[in-house]
Amino acid sequence: MVRYLVRCVLLMGLLVPYSPQLQAGQEVVVYSSRSESLIKPIFDLYTEQTGVKVVYLTGEAGPLIARLASEGARTPADLFMTVDAGNLWQAAEKGLLRPVKSRVLEAVVPDQYQDDQNRWFGLSLRARTVVYSTERVKPAELDTYEGLADARWKGRLCLRTSKKVYNQSMVAMLLEHNGPVETEKMLKGWVSNLAAPVFANDTALMEAIVAGQCDVGIVNTYYLGRLQHQNPDIPVGLFWPNQKTTGVHVNLSGAGITTHAKSPKAAQALLEWLAKRSAQEAFAGINMEYPVNDATRWDPVVKSWGKFEADESNLAIAGQRQQEAIMLMDRAGYN
Repeated sequence: MVRYLVRCVLLMGLLVPYSPQLQAGQEVVVYSSRSESLIKPIFDLYTEQTGVKVVYLTGEAGPLIARLASEGARTPADLFMTVDAGNLWQAAEKGLLRPVKSRVLEAVVPDQYQDDQNRWFGLSLRARTVVYSTERVKPAELDTYEGLADARWKGRLCLRTSKKVYNQSMVAMLLEHNGPVETEKMLKGWVSNLAAPVFANDTALMEAIVAGQCDVGIVNTYYLGRLQHQNPDIPVGLFWPNQKTTGVHVNLSGAGITTHAKSPKAAQALLEWLAKRSAQEAFAGINMEYPVNDATRWDPVVKSWGKFEADESNLAIAGQRQQEAIMLMDRAGYN
């Protein structure tokens, strides 16, 4: 019912002009591909601290980007929030996000986690890394993402579908480092080593490892965190690959102010608040992600995984090379 009412409010915003009070920044409208369970507590906290109301609409990133494009200047959205740098890059390249001048964001968000034209900024990070059965695999057997293509993992590897943007962006970054020939070779090796058809989500993949269906896989760390909260003794370990080469692939959730924002100052104030320490602890902590603000304390479960060397390449590459990565995955038979 809540989501239905939000949609009604937003649709009404398309039919009537914004009032002077809204233009003054007393309300900010957000389109978000992040789930309501994650963003509602954060927006409620913001309203409590500032008195500014946040109206939001949630949905998948692709349809929200298409909606912004079709609405054009009529859009009620002031801020676009989504997961994956590839999605943010696409929205920016379609002209849907505006450049932002902000000393706060420049000081807090590392360069590799923001657009070079300041159209979007990362707010939290998720590492996409290797997980393994602690009962059947020793950490010393693991090394890199590329190493999972080795014949020793034949019939032992599980993967999430290539249709998910998380894998598309990861392969795009590996493509940037290794080139198309080596990347395609790696992908074919992965496919050859599969123990089962690709999974729809990371949780199902780890459950397959627990069940003995496979021994290793690649997931976003926060999915493991959720399972560890439910069962601290789950026999799945986390391994940081590529520590001597390119570093662990990380992606982000982030946001940008829409080109046709009716309340751009209110949107920037919210965006800057989301990058500050108190909001970061809540924003990243609820989903067990890594805060983009280095001064922020990590969730205890996240902290227990230890530190790692991350890939420092600018994540805009994930968007720039995503289509090429998708074509390579298709050619390799990675569904």
